[in-house]
Amino acid sequence: MESDGVPLPLFHEHPLLPWNDLRKGDCCGRYVPQRDGYYCNSCDFFVHKKCGDEISEFIDHPAHPNHTLRLRDKFGSTFCRLCGRRILNLFYGCMSCIFIVDLHCAKYPPPEVTDNFEMHPHKLTLLKERTRIDCSAKCGKGGDGFPYKCNECDVAFHVDCVWHPTLDLKHPKEVNHSYHSLHPLMLFTGPPPDYSDGKCRLCGREVDKELFYHCSSCNFTLDMPCVLNPPPQSLMDLKAHDHQLTLLPRLDSFTCNACGLKGVRSPYACFHCGFMIHQDCLGLPRVININRHDHRVSRTSVLGIVDSVCGVCRKKVDWTCGGFSCQRCPGYVVHSKCATRDDVWNGEELEGLPEEEENIEPYVVIDDNTIQHFSHNEHYLRRIHGNGVLYEDKKRCNACTHPIGLQAFYGCIDCDFSLHQNCAECPKKKRHVLHNDRLTLVTNKELGVFDCFACGRTYNGFMYKDGDMKLDVLCGSISEPFVHPSHPHHPLYYLPIDNKEICNGCNSWEYRVLRCIEGDCGFVLDFECATLPQVVKHRVDDHPLSLCYGEEGASGIYWCDICEKEINPNNWFYTCKDQQASLHTRCVLGDFAGLMPRSIAKSPNRSLEVVLNDSVTRPFCSVCKSRCMYPINLKLFGTSETYICSIECALYFN
Repeated sequence: MESDGVPLPLFHEHPLLPWNDLRKGDCCGRYVPQRDGYYCNSCDFFVHKKCGDEISEFIDHPAHPNHTLRLRDKFGSTFCRLCGRRILNLFYGCMSCIFIVDLHCAKYPPPEVTDNFEMHPHKLTLLKERTRIDCSAKCGKGGDGFPYKCNECDVAFHVDCVWHPTLDLKHPKEVNHSYHSLHPLMLFTGPPPDYSDGKCRLCGREVDKELFYHCSSCNFTLDMPCVLNPPPQSLMDLKAHDHQLTLLPRLDSFTCNACGLKGVRSPYACFHCGFMIHQDCLGLPRVININRHDHRVSRTSVLGIVDSVCGVCRKKVDWTCGGFSCQRCPGYVVHSKCATRDDVWNGEELEGLPEEEENIEPYVVIDDNTIQHFSHNEHYLRRIHGNGVLYEDKKRCNACTHPIGLQAFYGCIDCDFSLHQNCAECPKKKRHVLHNDRLTLVTNKELGVFDCFACGRTYNGFMYKDGDMKLDVLCGSISEPFVHPSHPHHPLYYLPIDNKEICNGCNSWEYRVLRCIEGDCGFVLDFECATLPQVVKHRVDDHPLSLCYGEEGASGIYWCDICEKEINPNNWFYTCKDQQASLHTRCVLGDFAGLMPRSIAKSPNRSLEVVLNDSVTRPFCSVCKSRCMYPINLKLFGTSETYICSIECALYFN
């Protein structure tokens, strides 16, 4: 991997670029004053050049002599087993057990014999065998590991309680710093003082509680990266601003002109025009794609659109500040911070790259009623108006797999291939709120059965796909603003959340939901309920069944005419026009409504045929031994009596 002729390390999944701002991060946790490194914009990954260039994939370590250690990338919250420090990016881990060490302890292992007379009056020896540690330092940390032990006394210590490799680097006890010329900054090796906010004055990050510099007279704190490599006092960055910018190392409240958000410390300011900007906003990209919009959006210094709303968070945008806007769609704007969120932008800067004009139209028009769809190139499809067409359960849309019903559809002139008109019009490529890269519509002739990422249903119809992301054509077609008949007055939007919310359709807790943002409305739909068919047909009733959005405050008892169990009237259910029938949505649709009848669902061990449950006598499920009540079943291919009625039974089927 190379960039501009510079060799780059090969241990990270994304491209790494040469980087000389060490305040972006640290890889070995020891704050050595190295001037160069490698940085990944996609995931905020940093490694020193020295560490990256000299690193080996496998090592043998004296603290773990029985197994070879392998270089690995950080996952979750991970701590070095020798020094106890948090792993920042890279570490070495044992492939046979849970022993891990950070880069510094891998390169400079703790000495076999050490003395720390402040802790203990005798020399201590590092044990090579794992043992339970009752640490005599009274540190409060339990567990087991490789302790230091005294050969003269029956005492043991954690490695990091007696050996401090960070302090061995001999950082000066005080430094004179350009951003604090009044007093020298003193080295602190413990928690920040109680009166301090514990954050670096320049970058705002939490300081390492084991090593930082501080002035008690001025309550001025700097973390080690900003001591070793402080941000420039002034700069000319024409991407950020037309004039020279100067760093103000103060605790002052300000509004960033680049993103419109408040700041509380150390902005870059322009003394010529009063422009102020967060340090993080200096690196904002110029042209990007976001998953909420089909066109590129470009950064602008002043949005200039009064009463505009952000296309991501749906909150009001300060038109006097900078942000991102679409050159094709007047009025579409996005906050800078919203546009560059990890769940919105894929991290690619597109400035200077030509925008590829791709044909995303799914079909070619032959005449007013005839098309040639890309999924069925061999024959023409003719449009048939839905009005007056009898609901036909056996004739199904090849894209969404739902029956061809009362709406218009396209039918093949020469075979039984059919597409709902809405499904036929789905673009071949589109962006979606659940994925940062553009998705491609796939006919799924070769890929087989899949579980939709949005709703969790099992499908083998058309899918929107990119890499491992797979969405069925219904969930993949959802875009903002999304209007649902159950909530016609307000549109719904996808706003990522940290906690689950209760869906108004099924009263289940879900993470991925569409939400109403009007006032205190609080209406929420998960993707499964949002894509339920509005009208269905079932053998239990001669009339079409309509989706009922619950009966709030209902006093009577509702019973499902299929399973004969009680229906919660607050949940959505299906009912006929005369209100004489009520049915659970699952009983009407079943677990395999996303599978095309007469298709073959393949698994690693067997092939299962998708069959309609339309015979006079319902078959028995081979797992639960009950009669199959759902409209679609699975049957073991090549047999006549081996049936599966539900997802639960499929999981237990041998």
